[in-house]
Amino acid sequence: MGLGRIVASAVLAFGVANGAWAQKAETPPPAATREYSQQFLVPGSWFHGVHGLAFNKDDQLFAGSVIGQTLYRVQIDSGEVDRVIDPPTGMADDIAFADDGTMAWTAFLIGKVYIRKPNGKTIEVANGMTGPNSLAFGKDGRLFVSEVFLGDALYEIDIKNVDKPDFKPLARNELRRIAEKLGGLNGFEVHKDDGFLYGPLWFKGEIVKVNLETGAAEVIASGFKTPAAANIDPQNRDNVYVVDTGTGGIWSVSLTSKAKKLVASMKPGLDNLAFDSRGRLFVTSMTDNGVYLVDKQTGAHRTIVEGKLAVPADLAVTSEGGKDTVHVADVFSYRTVDGANGDVTDVLRVHGETHAYPIGISVGPKNVLLSSWFSNTVEKVDRKTGKLVATLGEFAAPVDAVEFADGTIYVAELASGNLVKVSADGKERSTVMKELRGPVAMVHGAGPLIYITEISAGVVTEIDVAAGTRKVVADNLTGPEGIDLGPDGKLYVAEVGQKRVVSIDPATGAKTVIASNLDIGLAPFPGGPPALVPTGVAVGRTGIVYVSADIRNSLYKLTPP
Repeated sequence: MGLGRIVASAVLAFGVANGAWAQKAETPPPAATREYSQQFLVPGSWFHGVHGLAFNKDDQLFAGSVIGQTLYRVQIDSGEVDRVIDPPTGMADDIAFADDGTMAWTAFLIGKVYIRKPNGKTIEVANGMTGPNSLAFGKDGRLFVSEVFLGDALYEIDIKNVDKPDFKPLARNELRRIAEKLGGLNGFEVHKDDGFLYGPLWFKGEIVKVNLETGAAEVIASGFKTPAAANIDPQNRDNVYVVDTGTGGIWSVSLTSKAKKLVASMKPGLDNLAFDSRGRLFVTSMTDNGVYLVDKQTGAHRTIVEGKLAVPADLAVTSEGGKDTVHVADVFSYRTVDGANGDVTDVLRVHGETHAYPIGISVGPKNVLLSSWFSNTVEKVDRKTGKLVATLGEFAAPVDAVEFADGTIYVAELASGNLVKVSADGKERSTVMKELRGPVAMVHGAGPLIYITEISAGVVTEIDVAAGTRKVVADNLTGPEGIDLGPDGKLYVAEVGQKRVVSIDPATGAKTVIASNLDIGLAPFPGGPPALVPTGVAVGRTGIVYVSADIRNSLYKLTPP
């Protein structure tokens, strides 16, 4: 699966600074008003990035979503989708079925592995792992699982005793470690004939054959950009099929001759594959929230289910010639949306043009800034060319960043609770404010002012970066996340805990509800950031407000009355 380079500090990023806090001024409750009209500018979709993919013995297709923390069943003919395992247990990065119908899956961000027996009983079989990513059943129902990104090892989980009343989940040190430091053993399969494991090494661009008793690995193919998964063709067990998430290529490799053949070319962001009993090949795209049927002979593909957006998080907007362009941090891509007709355009795709996962976004004088607590980076994308020009790393779970006219960047860090000043060349850094309590999103105000939402404190804070001072402009907010400054001088904030957007007068703190009953607030996973996917807010020049509906992967357009 492709949620790469997630760091342990980010998973625990809610451990933010809890020191002294600025005195809060009491603000009045929101005023009653005629609310803005609501419409969906971009339709919603299933999944929140789709990763693991597997068929059971009855040819039912199952798919998993890490951020959505849900395991789904997909109807191949109709494209209909239904939930099988709900959050957070259903956080299926990879899925596998044993011959007896037992289903297993990895819960990547919470370090657990689950199985569901044919009778429907769900059992936690392992915990305390660091990034359990891919898994497969071998002969005699043996279960193998790898750690990738947070760890780098291959294990066997002994599940012989799971039906006994005294069975307890196995800790990481109780698993049989087969091999380590392989190079990111991702979506793999155990061959039914020879009993060897075949899978891709994400960081080495190779496909390997692994001896499950000794851990010895043999390279059988190389030269891939970012191979994400490999499966054996049930119709010809000499062929292993590989998806390359970096290029969108689908390859077949002969196990005897080692010959490689490009079978199909799709867009970057593919993550997994599976064969049904008839040997038909299906693949997932985390970037497009899609499941596709690929013709192995012609390379053509048919869409089973797909989304316009994958996981829309923070938003920004530019207005030119009376037209709004909404910029979307879509977690697996950076996209723009036409504010008039909702047309979606790719700018950068994760693992194609970038390896970071954008959560926060802002449009500055020169650059679009993409922030990611997943990858601990802030990326600079040239506004004119749409090209990635710099990647700034080594932040403590950055959630948002803004660019000033002189090129200086200010970055809000969730893990440290700091607002960090970064020079235009990225070489100099200094802390301008400490003890932010759960920062989520920022907007540049007039001159040296920055407004920031702090979800743990329930406030919007104004920070003067020149004077090094701050004050609370609005408090008593329930889950403040996305924020933008409107043409009327008011702040527009997604109050996720109340499922609404409020406008706030920064001078008085007066609040007005402009939209309510919004489908926002994707639930975080246990131990994760409180705003797992921040609800974004962006205001166009005419006062139209755009809001990311992270629960349904859609985009609201709120028009003033």
